[in-house]
Amino acid sequence: MCKNRSQWSTHIKAQLKSVRDVLYLSGPDLQRRTALSCSEVQELLTAAAAACRRHRPTTALQLHHSERQRSKSSLRLSAACPVLDLLLRGGLPVGAITELSGESGAGKTQLGLQLCLSVQYPPEHGGLSSGALYICTEDQFPIRRLQQLIAGQSVLRSDVPSSLNSCLCFSDHIYIEHTADLESLKVCLSRRAPLLLGQGLVRLIVVDSVASLFRCEFQADDWLERNKQLLILSSMLHYLSQEFDASVLCINQVTDVFSQSANSLGPSSSSVCPALGLAWANQVMVRLMMLRLQETVSRGDESSTLRRLEVVFAPHLARDGRHVAVWREGVRGVVLPE
Repeated sequence: MCKNRSQWSTHIKAQLKSVRDVLYLSGPDLQRRTALSCSEVQELLTAAAAACRRHRPTTALQLHHSERQRSKSSLRLSAACPVLDLLLRGGLPVGAITELSGESGAGKTQLGLQLCLSVQYPPEHGGLSSGALYICTEDQFPIRRLQQLIAGQSVLRSDVPSSLNSCLCFSDHIYIEHTADLESLKVCLSRRAPLLLGQGLVRLIVVDSVASLFRCEFQADDWLERNKQLLILSSMLHYLSQEFDASVLCINQVTDVFSQSANSLGPSSSSVCPALGLAWANQVMVRLMMLRLQETVSRGDESSTLRRLEVVFAPHLARDGRHVAVWREGVRGVVLPE
């Protein structure tokens, strides 16, 4: 019989080539082949069973879940512009919250509407083969501008076959909600949105804008309750995005920068930063900012104020930006002459 643990291990290795050899043999057979006592055989079987559990092969269900997580983390919703998609590495992430902030007239709503059309294309053309839920919290939904964008899809999406552009009924797959206060927004996100997402009718939620309700409902002294409600709202949005593999875009307003520390929440070159402070900033995965510049660009009979879309922070993106302009058919990147 082996005198110590080292001799015991060497002896077993000589007799048995793998854990399976141990588990396939009965106690008496193991005792005969290894010359171990009954208690030592039981200890050997326990150790072999533990080793088997540690190296248990992955099941089909585990593979399915891991593959789903990998595909979801790499899935993107195209911005319908090659310049912006290059900046965003394919577009808005699925299963996360993206924030787009900027001053009034910067083009935030324009890009939000464009994404509502982009989501309806199949994945091979940058979409998610589904619709969008557009939640307005302050202004009326810009239906005329949406119709103009729909009419210009063949121009904006020249990469898509004309037969596909003509067969998509864009306006039938955009669901519009107006929420005048925070409570109605929470009701929409807890009842209406899960119903649409669960039926596969939408995979994009746009909240335009997230700051307006908090600015009108809370005073400066209510910061504790305000932050609590912000966390509740972000929790609801995170749940919807992750449970239903959806992309969430929150359009945000801006506030003036009074200190260098506040400016860290926005582009260093800007005199404004996104509203709602650090409590909200920690809830979004991607923060984008649209800046309205002083220059004007022209194209044929059209002219547009030049804008710049900048990445403020994102775990997978470089802090960079691209110039864009708003044309009749939508938001497109602009390459300026050097």
